[in-house]
Amino acid sequence: MIEIIRGDITTLPVDAIVNAANSALRGGGGVDGAIHRAAGPGLLRELMRYPGVETGGAVMTGAHDLPARFVIHAVGPVWRGGADGEPALLERAYRSAFALALAEGTVRTIAFPAISTGVYAYPREEAARIAIGVMLEHEPRFERIVAALFDERSERTYRDTLDALRAGR
Repeated sequence: MIEIIRGDITTLPVDAIVNAANSALRGGGGVDGAIHRAAGPGLLRELMRYPGVETGGAVMTGAHDLPARFVIHAVGPVWRGGADGEPALLERAYRSAFALALAEGTVRTIAFPAISTGVYAYPREEAARIAIGVMLEHEPRFERIVAALFDERSERTYRDTLDALRAGR
């Protein structure tokens, strides 16, 4: 089941939440900053084991003070107009997150933010089509996939995209 909600990803009682991380994995603004604040200092200490991750990649940590069990830190691309491989990199970020969740073996519920659509300026509609497309491919392997979105416009865009992709448009 794919669920589209407007809400705070840091409060969701799911097995794993996905962080829209930067490649340094040291915290930042937006969703990344909110997850780091809610998880507490243990998250950054755990992330210090990693030198960083390439765009499109992901790493998994414990969730520390969050209600989830894991945080998957996925690095999406900065939007530069679409000619620098951004669509493939964004798709790879979602696929990398799902691959880590599946490899862990016990993740049945997972929540995603709208990766790259904040300060990385990825166009919302294009990002939604990529995100929902990958979520639909993985839907049979999870009990619940949540797109936890920050604002009403994003929520509407993701709902419309889900409806259109389910209808084959």
